Amino acid sequence: MSVINDLSTDQRVHKHCVLLGQKGYDVLLIGRETSTSVPLEVRNYSMYRMKLPFEKGPLFYACYNIGLFYHLLLRKADLFFSNDLDTLLPNFLVSKLRGKALIYDSHEFFTEVPELTSRPKVQNVWKAIEKRFLPKLKYALTVNRSIADLYKAAYGIEMKVLRNIPQLVEVTDQPTKAELGLPLDKKVIILQGSGINMHRGAEESVEAMRYIDDAVLLILGSGDVIPQLKQLVMQYNLENRVIFKPRMPYTKMMAHTHMADLGLSLDKDTNINYRFSLPNKLFDYIHAGIPVLGSDLVEVKRIIQDYGVGEIAVSFDPEKLAAQMQSMLTSPKMDEWKQNALKARTQLNWETETKVLSTMIDELNA
Repeated sequence: MSVINDLSTDQRVHKHCVLLGQKGYDVLLIGRETSTSVPLEVRNYSMYRMKLPFEKGPLFYACYNIGLFYHLLLRKADLFFSNDLDTLLPNFLVSKLRGKALIYDSHEFFTEVPELTSRPKVQNVWKAIEKRFLPKLKYALTVNRSIADLYKAAYGIEMKVLRNIPQLVEVTDQPTKAELGLPLDKKVIILQGSGINMHRGAEESVEAMRYIDDAVLLILGSGDVIPQLKQLVMQYNLENRVIFKPRMPYTKMMAHTHMADLGLSLDKDTNINYRFSLPNKLFDYIHAGIPVLGSDLVEVKRIIQDYGVGEIAVSFDPEKLAAQMQSMLTSPKMDEWKQNALKARTQLNWETETKVLSTMIDELNA
């Protein structure tokens, strides 16, 4: 199993590894170690993080792909599992050289993320890799129907849909707000995730706190825009209204999410990838039983409206966004949204969703 991150917070990949173990595989998960990597929790499969001389840019991707190629080539394997386009090339080549099966899982419409659309030369390199290898894949997954349709239109490939939904876990021994360092006298609005980047509504969420006195905004996770958010907090003297916490293990992150009163999922329709995204945090909020304020995106809107778990944002203007947050926090529908979320989690869970991958593994082993 290959992924380009540091393995510590990727729950989708973790759940794949667990399922493969249940199917009789001895799993090795390969990623990379960064200067900010946290120690890994003990898991029931093996993990290896490559140490590379670069952490970003073309040299990083070259070192990662070369290193991954040799790690895969020199290890005994019956199945290769590639996560996202940045791991596909070495997995594809080694699977062909070894005559073994390959499963590919695209966590997003990779070539249309803002980090690539703003750099057309780099984007064209990834598009060339995608065009060369995706049509040759037999076993492929992606995170929602909209993105599967995009890949089919572009490359004629039929991808199975496996949404990134949490496992159904009953929470016991939940920490208190005080133990988590959250204020006892204010409501908590949460924006969490491992990709708090540009065009995801984070800047507007921070500015909206200028107009809200009786709540705090908890920003939990990592991303490119975090330094800018901290500057906004200082600029508007919001130190008492915005709390930053770094990315952390999933169980600890969810302990914080359970203490929130409102979850934000405010990706903007600025590119194809975001337009059809279905963020992990949306399901994390639902599993925590908290209402959601989400952006007007196809997949996000469908979940919020079909399950009645919150509202669609009417505006990204900070003052109007603040008014909607405040309205939701005091709405008589708050209890209804919470109950609907708890009901929705009995349907939107990994135990149900994973049947897609389980059937795929059974098919390639037949």
